[in-house]
Amino acid sequence: MSLTLRINGEDCVIASDPETPLLFVLRDELKLKGAKLGCGLEQCGACAVLVDGEATLSCVAPAATFEGREIVTVEGVADIAEGRRVQDAFVAANAAQCGYCTSGLVVAATALALVGRPVSREEAKAALEPHLCRCGAHPRVLEAVEIATSTP
Repeated sequence: MSLTLRINGEDCVIASDPETPLLFVLRDELKLKGAKLGCGLEQCGACAVLVDGEATLSCVAPAATFEGREIVTVEGVADIAEGRRVQDAFVAANAAQCGYCTSGLVVAATALALVGRPVSREEAKAALEPHLCRCGAHPRVLEAVEIATSTP
């Protein structure tokens, strides 16, 4: 049985079992390695992708649940003006250390930027709460979100 998913603006015919979690389809079948397997329980945020503009964790949800939806991985966020702005802000704020959680944080920040208005620090903290980072880059990540969402 095949499944067609729209990923980074392209229709991708998937050969994996439709019950395979989206993260494994992205990484193993499509070789999109940006989203990471962290906890495998949708509790750390490393597997985040945009689904219809919203940050969505992908390590547990079956790929079939995403059929007919627009999926954007961290590899595709640069193709969105807000995503490019977020990436530039992360660089400007030096908002990454080891990088393992960075793709999930960039995806979540891009979802915030898609709101189209400045985001308060409290809103940013709430949106990024599911994302675990052990490096201590949190203040710089929040700074990057402020930079990215304050610029139209």
